[in-house]
Amino acid sequence: MSSRELLEIDPLELKFPFELKKQISCSIQLTNKSDDYVGFKVKTTSPKKYCVRPNAGIVQPRSTCDVIVTMQAQREAPPDMQCKDKFLLQSVVVNQGVTVKDMTQEMFAKESGNVVDEVKLRVLYVSPPQPPSPVPEGSDEDSSPRPSVSDNGNSNASELLAATRAYAEDIQQGKSSENLTLISRLTEDKNTAIQQNNKLQQELELVRREVSKQQGGFSFLFVVIIALLGIFLGCVLKK
Repeated sequence: MSSRELLEIDPLELKFPFELKKQISCSIQLTNKSDDYVGFKVKTTSPKKYCVRPNAGIVQPRSTCDVIVTMQAQREAPPDMQCKDKFLLQSVVVNQGVTVKDMTQEMFAKESGNVVDEVKLRVLYVSPPQPPSPVPEGSDEDSSPRPSVSDNGNSNASELLAATRAYAEDIQQGKSSENLTLISRLTEDKNTAIQQNNKLQQELELVRREVSKQQGGFSFLFVVIIALLGIFLGCVLKK
């Protein structure tokens, strides 16, 4: 800050994260490091586009004042995101006891011989912060995101990791129980099929013995019975 600057202004560039159809605000901090009372006024080249609160005031000695600049919602984005708007902050030394209502235009006029400090502020449009990217649906279970651990959040991360492991164990136990039930049912079905197969084999053997005792005229009937039993046995084994 030079010797003639009455107020320290931060920042000197007003950065607005531009978004269509949305009001956007940024703040300016004015710091008075002197022992004088300093009055200020904020002007802009686009008064209908911006709202400044407060647009005038008095900063007491060794104190600060915050000014909020709000850009009205815009329907169109400027070409190449370039903005030509500017702000002018004027400041003068005022007497103790002077209020904002007491300040006049003549107090900020250099033509009247007053010492007026003027600082120009640029306006910049920046990209709005991007939301975190979602986790892809097709990602593997082993590549699932792990909770980040900050310097002051180790205990919370440990609790989350323990809960995740317990949940995984519960799922694994549930799957094991389902697998055991499925294996038991399949084993029971297999044993039943084997018993039915053995029974059919015994009946088939009896039929063969009976047919062998008969004369040759029953050979065709024997073939038919054998074919039917074979078809039925094949169906049972497929199940």
